[in-house]
Amino acid sequence: MANNLYNTMYNPDVLSCIANLSNDEVFTPPEVANAMLDLLPQELFSDPNTTFLDPACKSGVFLREIAKRLLKGLEPLYPDLQERTDHIFKHQLYGIAITELTSHLSRRSLYCSKFANGRYSVTQFDSIDGNVRFKTIQHRWRDGKCVFCGAVESEYGKAKRGDDLETHAYEFIHTTRPEEIFKMKFDVIISNPPYQLNDGGNGKSAKPIYHLFVNMAKKMKPRFMTMIIPSRWFTGGKGLDEFRRNMLGDKHIRKLVDYENFRDVFPGVDLAGGACYFLWDRDNEGICEVTNYSKDEPLVAERYMDEFDVFIRQNLALEIVHKVQNSNKKFLDERVSSRKPFGIPSNYMPQDYGVPCQFIQRIGVRYAKKADVDDSKGYLNKWKLLIPAAPIAGQTDFSKPVRFFYDGNTRISKPGECCTESWLVAGAFDTEEEAVSYKSYIFTKIVRFLLLQTVVSQHISTKSFCFIPELGKYNGTYTDEMLCEKWGITNEEYEYIDSRISDAGGDE
Repeated sequence: MANNLYNTMYNPDVLSCIANLSNDEVFTPPEVANAMLDLLPQELFSDPNTTFLDPACKSGVFLREIAKRLLKGLEPLYPDLQERTDHIFKHQLYGIAITELTSHLSRRSLYCSKFANGRYSVTQFDSIDGNVRFKTIQHRWRDGKCVFCGAVESEYGKAKRGDDLETHAYEFIHTTRPEEIFKMKFDVIISNPPYQLNDGGNGKSAKPIYHLFVNMAKKMKPRFMTMIIPSRWFTGGKGLDEFRRNMLGDKHIRKLVDYENFRDVFPGVDLAGGACYFLWDRDNEGICEVTNYSKDEPLVAERYMDEFDVFIRQNLALEIVHKVQNSNKKFLDERVSSRKPFGIPSNYMPQDYGVPCQFIQRIGVRYAKKADVDDSKGYLNKWKLLIPAAPIAGQTDFSKPVRFFYDGNTRISKPGECCTESWLVAGAFDTEEEAVSYKSYIFTKIVRFLLLQTVVSQHISTKSFCFIPELGKYNGTYTDEMLCEKWGITNEEYEYIDSRISDAGGDE
């Protein structure tokens, strides 16, 4: 039975056809699992002592594909198929399922039976679980939040979920001693962890949790780790600043493979910012091999990841950023406002009189109470260029050209006007002429391309402008031709810029 399962190619593979649990808990296609396994030294699959752990099993695909490789690699040492199968499944492959359902699915993929001690299991265990376990874990609440994962008690506590629904308290990240789960160390940790949890905010607000799995895996100090996670951590993500700093500064990350379009990795799943997987090597430090996948062939370059506070994903873009950086010392992150430039939230109720206020586009100019307007930044009596805080809402595929700004979604705001947090003040000036000139600068493709290097979601912030030079005084109309000459951007480089940024015209 083992021979039929692991040495016969199925078309289609059943694990390629299973619907995802949700956008947060995504099944890994077998092709992706194998691409991640290809990052590892292949001699691991010929070593009978190598141990593997998937701490977030869903379909069991990682363990199944590892089993295929071990069954081939260990054949010289264990010519008898059943002896080889027993050794691999009992002593080398381990998993922690994220739900009871996925524990059954993972065992079915690995053992050919959802019960590891069942009559159809390819190897006989003494327990139902075998080496793929699931244990219902409760969150540990303190001040309304879980101390391990930050889940909100009002969303995931017993009062809301009762005893019937999943707690989403994943065992691997709800402990201080993960090595005690199986009471052993592992050579390889490989996984596609859950991505986020609802954090109880307005709308569909959620907080990432995938970084907790990465951090916990590092704590276990395996020889190798490879995980596939959203790429948003490159530049943003709620609560990911420390994780980003640690990842960019971690010289043990020797390979990083990045896809701009999430659907290129997970067909049918639409998450902004793309996905990436990486190889972490405990015993070897050095430069990282970065592979970009977009519409074209993969591009590979060796890079130090911590050159900037954010990670510039495209190797070609990095060369252009270097040119601009070398020509300038000040950048627009010192000029563009932070969120809530006047202290007015996006859900503020318009007033019938008071300070003229720019609300979202469909409302336009209404009024805010004078007492509610915070002018501590001195913007109110200036000419202002207002830009949307979420200029690319709805676009998740960053391999397609990005627009950001156009006449219809920006405003030249007069002195005396304020705005809600739906807008950022991109710049404030004494004259209308300078505001209009500055707008022409912001609208150039080169400037918007520099902005793109820090953006992996629909939102932007003052930090997003860290690569765009501050020119000081703004006069006349700025063009891409002027900036190419100013910063030494070649025709070939501008062709690449042009392919990444849409035209800014139109009123949409």
